[in-house]
Amino acid sequence: MNVALHGMEDAAGVRYLTGTHVGHTAPGSPVVVRYADDLVALCHSRDQVEQVKARLVDWLTPRGLAFHEDKTRIVHLTEGFDFLGFHVRRYSNGKLLIKPSAVAVKRLRKRLRAEMRNLRGGNATMVITRLNPILRGWAAYYRTVVSKHTFTTIDSYLWWLTFKWAVRNHRNKPKKWVIARYYGTFNRSRADRWVFGDRDSGAYLTKTAWTKVVRHQMVDGRASPDDPDRVGYWAARGRRGKPPIDRWGLIQLDRQRGRCPLCGERLLHDHDPQSPDDWEQWVNTVRSAVRRQAITTDRRPGRTTGPDASRLVHTSCARTSARRGDQPQHHRHAPSCGPSGPA
Repeated sequence: MNVALHGMEDAAGVRYLTGTHVGHTAPGSPVVVRYADDLVALCHSRDQVEQVKARLVDWLTPRGLAFHEDKTRIVHLTEGFDFLGFHVRRYSNGKLLIKPSAVAVKRLRKRLRAEMRNLRGGNATMVITRLNPILRGWAAYYRTVVSKHTFTTIDSYLWWLTFKWAVRNHRNKPKKWVIARYYGTFNRSRADRWVFGDRDSGAYLTKTAWTKVVRHQMVDGRASPDDPDRVGYWAARGRRGKPPIDRWGLIQLDRQRGRCPLCGERLLHDHDPQSPDDWEQWVNTVRSAVRRQAITTDRRPGRTTGPDASRLVHTSCARTSARRGDQPQHHRHAPSCGPSGPA
């Protein structure tokens, strides 16, 4: 659809500035935002709206396409509208804010509720393993907009879900015992004693409020991911930001220059997820494909010192290395893929 509908902006009359203002529209020009077959046109007046719609109807007709009138509507920006899971609205103070839509938040709560119901009778590790990719994927998708308040409300809702789950699993135990067992300062980088975690492994449930909100960077006006002449631009854009992994992982990636020390290939390839589900899949892929490997510098016979350093390696490379007996070591999972910067 992105290829088939290329040129829609020109048909709608969108005009872009050149020079130092690349990516910005000219004064008085409408703005068209499109993803696949969903689009929104932002105009300066009702007359301009009608003109843009008429132009697009004439442009779509030869292509055998038409607007779905039941889903097409004209609203003032002060009323707000939902688009791709976001809610766009200009408030009375003149500020335009983009937030996660109420429908998207409701959908996430429903899924978290269903997951916790299915995990009844399980242990804390199962809860953490199942929910972390969902939370990190959702937060990574919405981290470029005004999401802090929404993240906080989701964390509060999730606390009640985990607390109810823990109480149900230990019906004969007092609530203080349940709190002492499942909640504590598991994340040492944060002074938060209400983090849900597993005492045995030290694993914990990520909070979406820990996500650093970083604004989306404007794309050059006519740059398209489907344009073969702009492959370099999109590759550089994908490498510009920090991948959504934890602080230790970011530091280690920088030390290793993003390469696996065993094979020399890149650990993380360019990624551009387009939905919370895509981000969740990315998190799961990184977790299975990359792992944290402990290394020991003291190799003298008879020494039993523990690992004094760690590095990131491909899971497949670690297995190959272990089979060859290059460096028999203990392995842990990749650093937590928590949202901490722009992708």
